[in-house]
Amino acid sequence: MNLKLEMIVLPVSDIDRAKAFYEKAGFRLDVDYTANNEFRVVHFTPPGSECSIIFGEGMTPIAPGSFQGLYLIVSDIEEARAELVGRGIEVSEIFHDAGGLLYHGHEGGDVTHHGADQERLAGPHPQRASYGSYLTFSDPDGNGWVLQEVAQRAPGR
Repeated sequence: MNLKLEMIVLPVSDIDRAKAFYEKAGFRLDVDYTANNEFRVVHFTPPGSECSIIFGEGMTPIAPGSFQGLYLIVSDIEEARAELVGRGIEVSEIFHDAGGLLYHGHEGGDVTHHGADQERLAGPHPQRASYGSYLTFSDPDGNGWVLQEVAQRAPGR
């Protein structure tokens, strides 16, 4: 059986503000549909992704800004950062994790680390190892995104 993740319902407080943010970030607007005053859906797809996000009125009871650790994979973390900054998106500096594993917690828009012996180190992974370099950003509600550099996928991926 093949299972493909197609869509994530993202909790936002202001639909038009979120729409402007994701357009600015370079996501493709697929649908903006209003059925009535109680239902509106806005559908975006990140560039190159098969999975989309949707948000709107009447979509989810989840608190705005509560999604963290939404991963976007890029082949060149420095190029991706430069493009986002050029689009006016506030992003973290590029970092790698001394322990190699991230915990998807949230503290002020940043990914935090699992285990006291791990720490965030500035810059990309020294060997630019796949799965080793990151940056983070948040949408206006605080939903947290992680960009991870993957040049060569692990076997089976």
